[in-house]
Amino acid sequence: MSSLRNAIQRRAHKERAQPEARKKFGLLEKHKDYVVRAKVFHQKEETIRKLKEKASFRNPDEFYFKMINSKTVDGIHRPKPEANKYTQEELMLLKTKDMGYILQGIQSEKKKIERLSSMLHELDNKRPNKHVYFAEDREEAKEIESRIEQKSSSLGLDKIPSRIKRKTASSYRELEERKQRVQKLEKLYADMALQKELKKPGRKRKLREDEIENQTSQPVYKWRAQRKRIND
Repeated sequence: MSSLRNAIQRRAHKERAQPEARKKFGLLEKHKDYVVRAKVFHQKEETIRKLKEKASFRNPDEFYFKMINSKTVDGIHRPKPEANKYTQEELMLLKTKDMGYILQGIQSEKKKIERLSSMLHELDNKRPNKHVYFAEDREEAKEIESRIEQKSSSLGLDKIPSRIKRKTASSYRELEERKQRVQKLEKLYADMALQKELKKPGRKRKLREDEIENQTSQPVYKWRAQRKRIND
């Protein structure tokens, strides 16, 4: 009987839409929408209840150092800025480590560029196959020569598969991107090296453009010569 009951076609009951008079209130809320809204509402109620309970059990004499080392900005706790957290020696050591990391990246990129350039150079300058042909007379030699020319013209760029062309073009794009990356890293390394030297003790001044022999886009500084004492 159950199979017969399921075989009878039943009417599909649809949820009613928003009446015409209430169109201004938007879509009519369905039961599944109400379930989601009610779940969120009860979650907020539970959160508020836990916070009230936590506040009621709080010790009014409680103290910890974050109370005086931070402040509230727009309802968010923000710690006070630590201006002199590191000494000059520690900052110099951190700067040296950063420079070593960048130098390692430059060397790695240059090796990849060299390997990629050699691979593309071999593809562009592929050695042709050398064959020795023997002919009985001049007519046969001309015939062989014309056949070789036809064969070489048929093996042009048009005969290269599109997959190989796309891969070669992608390799050239990668080569250019790596070269640009090396230029940026070298510029960053030079700037960091300059900042490191400027933090060293000693009197120095920035040279004017007319004082620089080899013009460069980077600023040039000159340190005052100091006499060093030699201990006997």
